[in-house]
Amino acid sequence: MQHAMSRIILLLAAMLPFAAVARDSVEVKPLRPVTSAYMIEAGGAELVNTYLTPLKYSGWSGAFNYERMQAMKFSPDRWVMQLRSGLTLNRTHNPARNATMWRLTGEFSWGMMHRWRLPAGITLAAGGSTGIDLGCLYSTRNGNNPVAVEAAWTVNVTGYAAWNCHIGRLPLTLRYQPVLPLTGVFFSPQYGELFYEISLGDDSGLAHAAWWGNYFRMENLVTADLHFGATTLRVGFRSNVLSTKVNNITTRVINSSAVIGVAGEWLSLTPGKGISPEARIISALY
Repeated sequence: MQHAMSRIILLLAAMLPFAAVARDSVEVKPLRPVTSAYMIEAGGAELVNTYLTPLKYSGWSGAFNYERMQAMKFSPDRWVMQLRSGLTLNRTHNPARNATMWRLTGEFSWGMMHRWRLPAGITLAAGGSTGIDLGCLYSTRNGNNPVAVEAAWTVNVTGYAAWNCHIGRLPLTLRYQPVLPLTGVFFSPQYGELFYEISLGDDSGLAHAAWWGNYFRMENLVTADLHFGATTLRVGFRSNVLSTKVNNITTRVINSSAVIGVAGEWLSLTPGKGISPEARIISALY
């Protein structure tokens, strides 16, 4: 009996280190706040659409954009997602300033990026996204065919470089992010084809495979986020270039805008439960 008790005590003693390891290996799930930003943009625009007119129109551009970023659940330290949506309005005039062309477009995209945290507060990320762009142009001068339609679905390459630093005691995040479509599908009628004819069933040759030879778009966004406590002031600059050429129709859009907005991080918590002191907070951008 005494020998059996000794064996049990020795077995329990041997299990204690494994129990400690098992206890230490239970980690609290990291918290993944959502970084949301609401941005208003204003600047200049240049429009060319030879379906409507061979002339270049120049004027102003205004936009409202929303951005949502969050660390992914499956690997929050390495992967982040980004959702973007926005509306852009252009009002332009011909060189004689006796005709007006309007352009209204909306966009929506979602993507994932792998990120690398480097020393000195620097973060690099690279990945891809897919998006839909829909819009139309309206020429007040044309009576027979005053409207052109824009529609595209693209697969894009994107990424960002961010630097967390300080201006005195004020935390600051600088970021540069490009978006470049690689391929996709976009809409274009035949040269001189009326939308009335399309509505009657003449709908062949309207969808075109997008590649850099007939569809090129490049977006560049530079922002500076000034962190005033829980609220962040965002200022920056955005440029967007679109160039298409198909069916003897050339489209060129250039928008350059100043950016100002408000951003912040948001956490979804279970009612009645606070934040565990052992929980890690993994930000998507900051």
